[in-house]
Amino acid sequence: MTKRTKSSARWLAEHAADPYVKRAHEEGWRSRAAFKLEEIQRTDRLLRPGMTVVDLGAAPGGWSQFAARTLAGKGRVIALDILEMPGIPGVEFIEGDFTEASVLEKLTATLGGEKVDLVMSDMAPNMMGIAEVDHDRSMYLVELAVDFAAGQLRPGGDLLAKVFQGRDFQPLIARLRREFESVKLRKPKASRARSAEVYVLARGYRIV
Repeated sequence: MTKRTKSSARWLAEHAADPYVKRAHEEGWRSRAAFKLEEIQRTDRLLRPGMTVVDLGAAPGGWSQFAARTLAGKGRVIALDILEMPGIPGVEFIEGDFTEASVLEKLTATLGGEKVDLVMSDMAPNMMGIAEVDHDRSMYLVELAVDFAAGQLRPGGDLLAKVFQGRDFQPLIARLRREFESVKLRKPKASRARSAEVYVLARGYRIV
């Protein structure tokens, strides 16, 4: 057995005591992340019946589960992750690495030419503990999500993406402001306070 580091032991203790973790278990949500999307939905009304939604970095499925319940069978939720994810009613799942062209082609084929109303990305790399490397790797995933959104969103569509603040943060925001009508930042209460993550909500995609 591998000896636990102090940081991993601290994370496990924090996770076990987390009220959102307990609440997710009690209410049948796949993960505490569902409460992040729930809060954003409450303030911004992202999800509406009839939408086509793509959820990138979906596993274990909290966001997809919340989206499917909100759409209540009226619309599509297509989820993708490199990890295996047990089925969720109302969710089409693709297992694969989003950085690979073949997986992106499979996702595009699943859409069948249908334009997307909302792209959600909660993707994050496995953190190495080296700030600059972790930032570069996380921003690479965000940029892939933005590129995908630019190719697949309908005019007026929306993007919600997790971003870790750092040196490439402002250039990303500048790009989104060119391509969308409005760009806002959200830090849901379910996000851990010490985390550098924020959620960028870009609304009203415009072809540039």
